[in-house]
Amino acid sequence: MSSLYLDETLDLGGLAPGAELRLTGDEARHAVTVARVRPGERIAIGDGRGVVVRGQVVATESRELTLLADEVLVEERPAIAITLVQALAKGDRDELAVQAATELGVDAVVPWAAARSVSRWEGPKAEKGRARWASIVREAVKQSIRSWLPEVSPVSTTAQLPARLEGVRMLLLEPTATTPLSELRPDGRDLALVVGPEGGISPEELAKLTAAGAEPVRLGASVLRTSTAGPAAIAVLNAALGRW
Repeated sequence: MSSLYLDETLDLGGLAPGAELRLTGDEARHAVTVARVRPGERIAIGDGRGVVVRGQVVATESRELTLLADEVLVEERPAIAITLVQALAKGDRDELAVQAATELGVDAVVPWAAARSVSRWEGPKAEKGRARWASIVREAVKQSIRSWLPEVSPVSTTAQLPARLEGVRMLLLEPTATTPLSELRPDGRDLALVVGPEGGISPEELAKLTAAGAEPVRLGASVLRTSTAGPAAIAVLNAALGRW
């Protein structure tokens, strides 16, 4: 399987098989000096906007490589997008959730400062945290060879979520809910999975979000960790939406 290198500045839309593609900068440096990519090897280059080019490396320098394209894959955005609203969690549990969700095909990520979140992104830490998650998403896209790079939004409070997700069908993952996620029937709207922190979604937050139109749903009889719930739910939605 080819390794994927991402360069969001490239315009790959008009590229055709047989063309040469030049990768420069940090991605090329990593490919040549760290991954030791050499002429004759097959790799993939993506723009994060739906296009992945596969081919054979024909030349390398310290911060540049040239690919001879033999396949250009163009993938449209999904008809129904899935957003992960992941509560900030202690340790690296939220980061594990974001990484796995990206590999499973999530289309956007919203960090959520839930009432019971132990971790807090405040002041300069807010952008630093968002950038950290964006880096995790980028690396997960490369590992899973995805054509679209999900956007990581700035952190949201509970009060901000309804406006940020306006027009999106919000699904609250709640172990006490009576409706199983597996019974969900898509209605054409984009979907947002809202995952609480270690202590779960507070009763006050449940009330506010359901009043804003959110639907509580459960995955099963067991209670999953915050690092596991979102990815598990995305797998269920992938089947329901016909992605798998």
